[in-house]
Amino acid sequence: MKILITGNLGYVGPGLAKEFRAFHPGAELVGYDIGYFARYITTTSLSPDVHLDQQYYGDVRQFPERILEGVDTVVSLAAISNDPIGNKFEEATLDINYRANLDIARMARRQGVRRFVFASSCSVYGTAEDAPRTESSALDPLTAYARSKVYSEEALEALAGEDFQVTCLRFATACGMSERLRLDLVLNDFVAGALTAGEITILSDGTPWRPLINVRDMARAIRWACERDAETGGAFLTVNTGSDGWNYQIRDLALATRKLLPGVKVKVNKNAAPDKRSYRVDFGLFRRLAPGHQPAYGLEDTVGGLIGGLKAIGFNDPDYRRSGLVRLNVIEDLLARNEIGAELSLRP
Repeated sequence: MKILITGNLGYVGPGLAKEFRAFHPGAELVGYDIGYFARYITTTSLSPDVHLDQQYYGDVRQFPERILEGVDTVVSLAAISNDPIGNKFEEATLDINYRANLDIARMARRQGVRRFVFASSCSVYGTAEDAPRTESSALDPLTAYARSKVYSEEALEALAGEDFQVTCLRFATACGMSERLRLDLVLNDFVAGALTAGEITILSDGTPWRPLINVRDMARAIRWACERDAETGGAFLTVNTGSDGWNYQIRDLALATRKLLPGVKVKVNKNAAPDKRSYRVDFGLFRRLAPGHQPAYGLEDTVGGLIGGLKAIGFNDPDYRRSGLVRLNVIEDLLARNEIGAELSLRP
């Protein structure tokens, strides 16, 4: 088995490579990534890339088709996966997340790749205050990032067939410790703020709903998608990926963090403009299709893992929102140093 992971040098990739190596020790694991975030490693152990057999560096917009020779499965993680970046660089976001992704899928089918797994997002539902959204609910993408996921799903469905199985995993909001941690994700930010300042600042009024999933459980779900047979979901499958028990209001996440870090203050901005990104999601289909790959990490486990992981690396930066653990900062630094252009491509 030969598996190609695009965008493997980000937040999800390290855990996914480890998951594949544990359950498919004989697999050939290949990574392809531009390397924006490669150096931001948050572990004291071996490099998270030790599980790979080969790493290619490059832009998915100039992906070499030869890399797909002999590949059985492609996992598409490569994306501008942050709303602030997507809003600031909307066209580049659509180029990377949608157009390049579709080009790679076309190449993959041409090269005889059997499975294509796409990391989509529950953000495609936008505002959904009335009832939890199912896969058949209306879509309301509010950002460039969410629109890129909708466009990709629609295009991939047209490519799927008996010889090219496509799975679109609509993930809940990611959280939890990773060897390439992001602190621009809501729960991760709360834990970092609690540890460094003894305070959690909720930028909204705390009432918006958001489903979450631990990054380790994302890896388990991707492995399931790479292993599923056609009888389990068909040649093309879009599935909400997470757990019904992980639909939380933002304030609940702050309170769960304070529970493990007594004395932490929680500040709520009661005068904030309403956050339109509020939705609950129904994960019943994923539960029925993948009973053996359901999320295993709870909210308290995840907060505890973040606390332990951050302490292990000696994290004590009260100004972390200006650090390289926030994705927009990395992009702006690369731009300032003229290493990438306005379209987020590498300079020659």
